[in-house]
Amino acid sequence: MIGMPGPKPLGAVTRGTTNPNRLRRVDNFIAYRCGELLRAADAPLVVDLGYGATPITAIELRARLAAAVRPDLAVVGLEIDPVRVSAARPYADPPLLEFRRGGFELAGLRPHVVRAFNVLRQYAEDEVAAAWRTMTATGAVLVEGTCDELGRIATWAVVEAGAARTLTLSARLSDLDHPATFAERLPKALIHHNVPGHPVHDLLAALGAAWEASATPFGPRQRWLATVARFRSSWPVLDGPARWRRGELTVPWPVPEPE
Repeated sequence: MIGMPGPKPLGAVTRGTTNPNRLRRVDNFIAYRCGELLRAADAPLVVDLGYGATPITAIELRARLAAAVRPDLAVVGLEIDPVRVSAARPYADPPLLEFRRGGFELAGLRPHVVRAFNVLRQYAEDEVAAAWRTMTATGAVLVEGTCDELGRIATWAVVEAGAARTLTLSARLSDLDHPATFAERLPKALIHHNVPGHPVHDLLAALGAAWEASATPFGPRQRWLATVARFRSSWPVLDGPARWRRGELTVPWPVPEPE
C-alpha cells in the first residue's frame, strides 16, 4: 500500500500549529471507532494529513494505534510544505512511520483511515465537500475535525464515501465550563450553521440546557454523565457510558451535507 510518490498535492499550506498530546482524544477515538477495521486489514495504513510544523502528532498517532490496535500498523504523515516534510524525515521509522509530501489526494496512497485535524478549518466552507470526497474516494474512513491549542476541547466528524455520519464532541471535563465552548471548535462544515433554526444550534442548546440542569457537588465527570443522561431524552446519542466517562459524546450528523 505504500508505493511510489503520488500525484501533485491538492490543498494549501496550513499554519502548522501543533503541540504534544494535542490530538490524544481523537487518537483514542480512532482506536475505538476504527480498531476492528484496522485489525482486519492485511496491511493497515493510516494517513495523518497536515501534521503541521513538527511531526509529533503523527509520531504519537503511530505509537497509540500500535499499542491499542496492532503493532504492525503503518502511519504516513502528509504535508504540502516540502520544508516540513524534510524536517520530519529524521523521525521516520520505515515502513511503520513515514513522512511524505501530499494533500487531499493522499499522495496516491490507499489508506484505511485518514486523520485530518485543524486542516479544513483554514478553508472556505464551500471547499469542504470536495475535500471530503477526495479523501474518501478510495474507501478510507475520514476523521476530520478541530481542537484548541492544547487538545482540551475538540470536535470531529466521521466521514465515509464523502458523507458525514457522526459528530463527536470531546472535552477534558475539568476544563469544561459549559458545552457552549464546543461552538468555537466545530468542524468547518458546521461552524457557520450554529445559528437559530439550524440543527447544530438546537443540539448545542439542548446540551447546554441539560448541563445547566445537572449541577452537582460530586465533580465535573458526574455532572457530564448527568448531562448526557438528560440530553439523551431529546436527542439520539451513540456509543455508551465508557465513552461518555471520557468526556465524549457522539451523535448522528446533525445537518444536511455540504454541497
